[in-house]
Amino acid sequence: MAVDSQTIRFFLGEELQEVHDLDTNTTVLNYLRLLAGRRGAKEGCAEGDCGACTVVVGRPVSDQVEYRAVNACIQLLPTLDGCQLLTVEDIRSSTGELHPVQQALLNRNGTQCGFCTPGIVMSLLALSQQMGPSSAYERRLALVGNLCRCTGYGPILDAAEDIVDKVEDTPKQSWQTPAWNRLKHTTPLSLKVAEKQFFAPQSVQELIQLLDEFPGSTLLAGGTDIGLWVTKQQQELDTIIYLGNIAELQETTFGQEVLTIGATATYQSALPLITEHLPALGVLIERIGSVQIRNVGTIGGNIANGSPIGDMPPPLIALNATLYLQSSSGQRSMPLEDFFIEYGKQARRPGEFVEKIGIPSPPKHSLFNVYKVSKRFDQDISAVCGAFHVQLDARPDEGREPLIVSARICFGGMAGTPARARYVEQSLQGNRWNEVTIKKAQVLMDQDYAPITDMRASATYRLQVAKNLLRRFYLESYVGRGTARIDRQQVVSR
Repeated sequence: MAVDSQTIRFFLGEELQEVHDLDTNTTVLNYLRLLAGRRGAKEGCAEGDCGACTVVVGRPVSDQVEYRAVNACIQLLPTLDGCQLLTVEDIRSSTGELHPVQQALLNRNGTQCGFCTPGIVMSLLALSQQMGPSSAYERRLALVGNLCRCTGYGPILDAAEDIVDKVEDTPKQSWQTPAWNRLKHTTPLSLKVAEKQFFAPQSVQELIQLLDEFPGSTLLAGGTDIGLWVTKQQQELDTIIYLGNIAELQETTFGQEVLTIGATATYQSALPLITEHLPALGVLIERIGSVQIRNVGTIGGNIANGSPIGDMPPPLIALNATLYLQSSSGQRSMPLEDFFIEYGKQARRPGEFVEKIGIPSPPKHSLFNVYKVSKRFDQDISAVCGAFHVQLDARPDEGREPLIVSARICFGGMAGTPARARYVEQSLQGNRWNEVTIKKAQVLMDQDYAPITDMRASATYRLQVAKNLLRRFYLESYVGRGTARIDRQQVVSR
């Protein structure tokens, strides 16, 4: 039976939903609360910060279903086509018994006013679906995106610890076995409602054709930025091309000493391979947004929007990453740092899209680390993000500090684009990796940057932090007695 590609089809719990003629800018949260009559998910911030709107999305991957917590407030409903959506209303058993996650929160007094509780329940449900026994760190990480003003987090974390064994013993629930074959389209999703259009191509070639036909369209990947255009800026997005169904753009691979990240690989999906090959970068990613954000936010999207305070460009530039772009004219590549021209302007041509990022492995005798400085440790935008990559002489003189062969240092939050500290780099190159060299280089930060003062930090603070981070990078790499640590990769403590 042919399935209409102009209909959004997904499971809400175990019930198949077929949605026609709905504004393509409709968020998942507004659909749930205003149209589906499901008011468990709440709107607290409308920007993916508070977690009160957290729901769980099931997406078929190979022969399994991956259940991930997401923020319903900034996810557009058409992106759920072919998926399953779970809300707090779905998880109670047919006999009325609470789910073990709910029961654990009740037993531990982990709720008071209840406004944020449904979102906490769904975050814990997603955690329980993804792993067996979890560490205290993993449980805390899963709840970073859920704010609660009433309870204090101790009882909630206690409940998270309680649920692991109980959830494993829970019988399979009806919503875990939907008939996925009922969701398939014969052609990619293509919606036209009034003057608005939404396309979800399934291949790079389809994407290229759409961009040639609609050159002014909005490219939507995770929506963690674009979602705010709808909810906060009240923008009306006329033509949206959703990239989340293109498998070719989601691949993350390692080969020939290069880590390649597809443009629509999410932070969470790319994290294991990144942590394996660039542990310090993995530590940074765990501080980007929350699990809900990292489950949908993409590394390519973070680059493409060109924000001067995006956390990924500084370390990728320090690592000399290459950016690959694609269009009907073919593929072209450039050093990632050349993509950022000035504030709000990138080197992406009409009809072009980010395809992938290639990150060469750091040379054997090199040091790499990245630091994020923000008002809050978790789920905050950087005031300053500094990345440092220094290659040292493989054969240092006995009893002396090694020579610095090369240095690449890049900061976010210090200029209108992610920017390298070129005067500092030149000062370091050819000198010894020691205190004297670092002190001389610190002074040159004033020549490299003229940051602004804004709500996140003053210009004076930013400059001082940049200097201090250079010194911190040096101190953390130094073992003592004139010997620098020259491990292939370096990890800082969480």
